[in-house]
Amino acid sequence: MRRPSPLPSTPSARRPEPVEPEPFEVSPLDPPRRAAEPAAAEDLAPVLPLADAGTAPDEPERDDDAPAEERSIGLRDVWAAARARRRALRREIRRFTARQRRRRNAWLIASGAVVVLALGAVASAYSPAFAVSSITVVGTERLDAAAVEDALAGQLGTPLALVDSSEVKAALVSFPLVETYTLEARPPQELVVRIVERTPIGSISSKAGHTLVDAAGVALATTEKAPAGFPSLDVEGGAGSRAFLAVGAVYRALPEELRTQVTAITATTPNDVTLALGDVDVRWGGAADSAEKAVVLAAAMVENPPADVSVYDVSSPGAVVIR
Repeated sequence: MRRPSPLPSTPSARRPEPVEPEPFEVSPLDPPRRAAEPAAAEDLAPVLPLADAGTAPDEPERDDDAPAEERSIGLRDVWAAARARRRALRREIRRFTARQRRRRNAWLIASGAVVVLALGAVASAYSPAFAVSSITVVGTERLDAAAVEDALAGQLGTPLALVDSSEVKAALVSFPLVETYTLEARPPQELVVRIVERTPIGSISSKAGHTLVDAAGVALATTEKAPAGFPSLDVEGGAGSRAFLAVGAVYRALPEELRTQVTAITATTPNDVTLALGDVDVRWGGAADSAEKAVVLAAAMVENPPADVSVYDVSSPGAVVIR
């Protein structure tokens, strides 16, 4: 639809000829007339141009000859606006989650470092650079340390992390004096075996000879003659009886200076343990209160030397009997 053409303007009227004003006399008594002052600018109304016929004053002009892309918003403009909105939304999300992302990245970096260190440690531990090249045995007194090292020679060349404790145990079973042991790896190539030997408490006489045993009744060695420095044991029921366990507990509770004076130990029941200090008997009773009994016996031997005594009865530590 085309815009209507403006109406033709009417011919302007002929301007009237100027008329000269009539002369007038000015009286000397009358004040002179002032010329008419021009109206103030604010008193003048603005002059608005007349709108063309058929066009509203506030309606913007439309160009019907413009192409369709300029007259309306196209689908491409909608997509561009949507992309701009999404980009703005992503920027806001990244701004508000910056601290959380920094914390997450820190955790990821720390976890990665720990994993790398762990893998490096495992790889190093299982590498040939940490294989066993020497075995050191410590804690032996009566046991031959060199013999123990020879028995464990099968572990040479094995990485420290792969040392088989069951194989070590099988090799140490052949040494009765070994009560307990621990393995200690000293990188890069040393294996330390710490041994706790069994403590012999005396020897039991049999047809095979004299067998040295510990408090648990484990046979440590058998010799033709009684081993020096250990008392002879005469226990009812043998090494596996309750009386023998009481004898072992009493012997291990004795102080060192008293233990070296014991020449024989006898027991018929767990509550009838008797110690022989040369020609003097010490009636100990049961294994209960052994520490207190040892203190009482030491004091009694100071007041009454063994040369003048045949029996010390400390089975009741509160009432010592000396004969």
